[in-house]
Amino acid sequence: MHSSATFLIEFGAIILGLGLLGRFAGRFQFSPIPLYLLAGLAFGEGGLLPLGTSEEFVAIGAEIGVILLLLMLGLEYTATDLVSNLKTQYPAGLVDAALNALPGAAMALLLGWGPVAAVVLAGVTWISSSGVIAKVLGDLGRLGNRETPVILSILVLEDLSMAVYLPIITALLAGAGLAAGSATLAIALGVAGLVLIVAVRYGRHLSRFVSSDDPEKLLLVVLGLTLLVAGVAQQLQVSAAVGAFLVGIALSGEVAEGAHGLLSPLRDLFAAVFFVFFGLHTDPASIPPVLLPALALALVTAGTKIATGYWAAKRAGISAKGRWRAGGTLVARGEFSIVIAGLAVTSGIEPRLGPLATAYVLILVIIGPLTARFTEPVATRLTSRPRLSTTTATETPQDRDLVPSPDASAEK
Repeated sequence: MHSSATFLIEFGAIILGLGLLGRFAGRFQFSPIPLYLLAGLAFGEGGLLPLGTSEEFVAIGAEIGVILLLLMLGLEYTATDLVSNLKTQYPAGLVDAALNALPGAAMALLLGWGPVAAVVLAGVTWISSSGVIAKVLGDLGRLGNRETPVILSILVLEDLSMAVYLPIITALLAGAGLAAGSATLAIALGVAGLVLIVAVRYGRHLSRFVSSDDPEKLLLVVLGLTLLVAGVAQQLQVSAAVGAFLVGIALSGEVAEGAHGLLSPLRDLFAAVFFVFFGLHTDPASIPPVLLPALALALVTAGTKIATGYWAAKRAGISAKGRWRAGGTLVARGEFSIVIAGLAVTSGIEPRLGPLATAYVLILVIIGPLTARFTEPVATRLTSRPRLSTTTATETPQDRDLVPSPDASAEK
């Protein structure tokens, strides 16, 4: 069979399969990420039916998927929002990093993988899945809850931290020395700072330059600009993903809204291809040996994320119920954990790191929606006093899902 025909058949089957898996996940209201990873495992190295001619195109599509994931995340925030979050919520970000990165680093060192792998695995266990969490909040009707701004602030700080973290691990994985690594980090921080300054002071002018009433032209300009900046960033050994994230931050207003609507289908397509690509490069036979460490790490870091959300919500004056909801919602890991692990897999520093990260994400992306739903009622039942169980306590607006209405305040 002609190679182009084989490619079309293989790639068409991949896209069709991803669409069917996504519909299946949507029917049961859970994230399709674990199904995409399992699909990659089934058709990759050591799988049921390894792919041939389409693998190179899938690899390029996966790289575009990472870029679009970070671009769309940047479009969600303005530079002003980021500066405000840094000023008010940075203690929660520091607690989040300490509680959730250290278990990953400790596990890598216990397994004898070395300091570089420890830094990578620390990132895998640190970053929550913004995509999964956003979907869970919408599905549970909690977007208007008191604790939701706290959750989003932690996610924003994690995303900002990637602008510093990704260049560090890129330099470490490349084997750069202290001087080269410091130079890479300095460039990354300089570029990030410059983009933030431009976005704050000249964001409207930049958005006006990119803006277009024609959806086709807007799509081409934003996508072309993003790929160009991502390529330049990668050439400077910073990170293509960070470059895309900064482009998203720089765009605002109607341009950001229009680009978000146009690029969402492309992001969903190439992000799904990225998860498949990661699975393709993980041998299913390599997962069972690391399943117990992955399960132990998942249980520990689920607990540390719950503690993080509880502490951050308490610091913001949220009631006990809202604190437990915040903690349970943050448990899910997903796309960015795989992005970080993918960098390590490409560099080949530790062959078992990819399988462990895959198993870890599979566990937590399934457990995450469950902890979001059930952490608060279970914790309330366990911590409530027996003498209160037979009485009906008056529920305050702070304990309810939504912010109290003006009428409710007036009645008080």
